[in-house]
Amino acid sequence: MEKWVVTAKKADFQKIGQTFGIDPVIARLIRNRDVEGMENIRSYLYGTLEELPSPWFLKDMKKAVEILKDKIDQKARIRIIGDYDIDGVTATYILLTGFRRLGARVDTYIPDRIKDGYGMHSQLIEKAAEDGIDTIITCDNGIAASAEIQQAKEKGMTVIVTDHHEIPYRDTDKGREWIVPEADAVINPKQSGCPYPNKNICGAVVAWKLIWALYETYGIDRNEILEFSEPAAVATVGDVMDLQGENRIIVKEGLRRLPTTKNQGFRALIEANGLGGERITAYHVGFVLGPCINASGRLDTAARALRLLCTEDADRAAKEAGDLVALNQSRKAMTEKGREEAEHIIESQGLSSDRVLVVYLPECHESLAGIIAGRLREKYYKPSFVLTKAEKGAKGSGRSIEAYSMYDELVKCSDLLEQFGGHPMAAGLSLAEENIDAFRKRLNEVCTLTEEELVPKVVIDVPMPISYLSRTLTEQLSVLEPFGKGNSKPLFAQKGLRVLNLRIFGKNQNVAKMCLMDGQGNSVDAVYFGAAKEFEQYVQQKELISVTYYPEINVYQGRESLQAVIRNYF
Repeated sequence: MEKWVVTAKKADFQKIGQTFGIDPVIARLIRNRDVEGMENIRSYLYGTLEELPSPWFLKDMKKAVEILKDKIDQKARIRIIGDYDIDGVTATYILLTGFRRLGARVDTYIPDRIKDGYGMHSQLIEKAAEDGIDTIITCDNGIAASAEIQQAKEKGMTVIVTDHHEIPYRDTDKGREWIVPEADAVINPKQSGCPYPNKNICGAVVAWKLIWALYETYGIDRNEILEFSEPAAVATVGDVMDLQGENRIIVKEGLRRLPTTKNQGFRALIEANGLGGERITAYHVGFVLGPCINASGRLDTAARALRLLCTEDADRAAKEAGDLVALNQSRKAMTEKGREEAEHIIESQGLSSDRVLVVYLPECHESLAGIIAGRLREKYYKPSFVLTKAEKGAKGSGRSIEAYSMYDELVKCSDLLEQFGGHPMAAGLSLAEENIDAFRKRLNEVCTLTEEELVPKVVIDVPMPISYLSRTLTEQLSVLEPFGKGNSKPLFAQKGLRVLNLRIFGKNQNVAKMCLMDGQGNSVDAVYFGAAKEFEQYVQQKELISVTYYPEINVYQGRESLQAVIRNYF
């Protein structure tokens, strides 16, 4: 059962509305997203890339730029080691494009998910040494690779880390000890002593900041710097960063540019997904375009996605994009099969009573573990880990809920793990197969989640009667976009509504259309997406229902009408 709560943050909504020419309801929604003060509200509504923090605020940026300028000028061999997800691929693209523009002698290597695993491994250092690489630059990885970086240093290589993941640590008798690799420069906003104001940028934005600083050093036009806002926006949405402050500005600007992008790869991917000529939203990036880029690293090699972004040939880009779309379709089918198997194991083996779910799917493709873990979290509202059989032992991914810091909890199990890393909300790990049961047991033993924290909260912005709805207000909601983590779509609610003229549509009977009427006779068309039959059965047992909803303008056969999209009901 969900717990419905109303956000009750205070401000002078009338004054804010008058100052910015918006409905007071819009002003309240902005305040609910923790935006306070007139200047911050102005930036939220109208912020531009000119307001982004300088890259020089990042700790070690000056040191990294000085080193790299010498390396570029000397024509030293530079290798970029990226990652196989959307953030790692776009970060690699940004660095590769930037260094080529600067005339660097540069190549890339994105680890193979199966063969190499995540991040820097010993074999990658050995290969770099064999290839005569002088300098390694990591992106979206490296902060947890102290041993491998030491290995590279012993072989005479220069190493620069660009990353955004949590800084590894160990708890000692003297307190927490941070483990920062001894690279020549470490650029990560999360490290101690870094004055960069936004600690929550993705790996691609960290990479962009490095190129930004280098471009400034070489006197390259600012417009070229800002063109990287497109891949940075895609990565920020795809890696589920909070869409607040700097991140919001980057995504807003990047999405604005994407429909007319000069990048042949992005253009081809947009066309291959039938989005040509449309406004690209964060939803399209997160659930249409992004999964195609990720599918490359999941089921094949992320080098294909990188190749797509780097190609300047339209025909080649169209073929690559079509292949990625087909690959993503295969990924969807495999994910659904894995989800069904995981749920069967949870129910049949009595794991549903665990506060932290750990499911072992030995036959599942390891690249799907994180997606399936996310599905389990959605269904059970519990931190969820999915493990798969690897070449050596088991590997897996976890997805968390707000009250549970996944990375911190893995630290408590570090003696059972071969390798791990990540964020509070997501993590990756590997361990010996015989440790899986002990891992599950330990996670649940040390878990401090309360029953209340395991109840999903439905956070309502405004208990707003449907009689207040208007086309003007609904259109004004677009000023709050892009929606995503940290800037969720607004949610309204009303009690005591009567459901009239309910009809069910859709091939899978998953759409319910109706009319909602309040006690004063005000009505609005409404739609519910999901288990429509269950919704119908519930409505038949109730005279009146309560709903949460989001208003939108529905366009059908050229006609526009106001409708409420129902999210929750009781």
